[in-house]
Amino acid sequence: MIKTYSELITLPTFEERYRYLKLSGAVGKDTFGFKRWLNQEFYHSDEWLRFRNKIVIRDNGCDLAFQGFEINESVLIHHLNPITYEDILNRNPCIFDPDNVVCTKLSTHNAIHYGSEGLLINRPVVREKNDTCPWK
Repeated sequence: MIKTYSELITLPTFEERYRYLKLSGAVGKDTFGFKRWLNQEFYHSDEWLRFRNKIVIRDNGCDLAFQGFEINESVLIHHLNPITYEDILNRNPCIFDPDNVVCTKLSTHNAIHYGSEGLLINRPVVREKNDTCPWK
């Protein structure tokens, strides 16, 4: 199944967006191995950094582009459909396709890749007046 940003942003909750992106069964899949130098070189290129900035602006710096989940740490750009060494080497258009990427923070990115919803940050509990008072 090919995942798209345009489909992702139609999902109404953060949790649904996470489940859409979760890489079930792909834990530990070797995509670069000893060729990891290429993806590191790519992610530090001027071309990628310009593209990355456009995506951060598009997503308002929010985790999974979900308003109210502003990222107050390093912003990662996650490819919805994992890219390979060959994709970078051959300059496959998917690596710069805005419909194939979304902003995430590290814990969300790890949750997507390692399949652990426990890595996600839960929303704060909204308190109401007297909600901790047992006799009211």
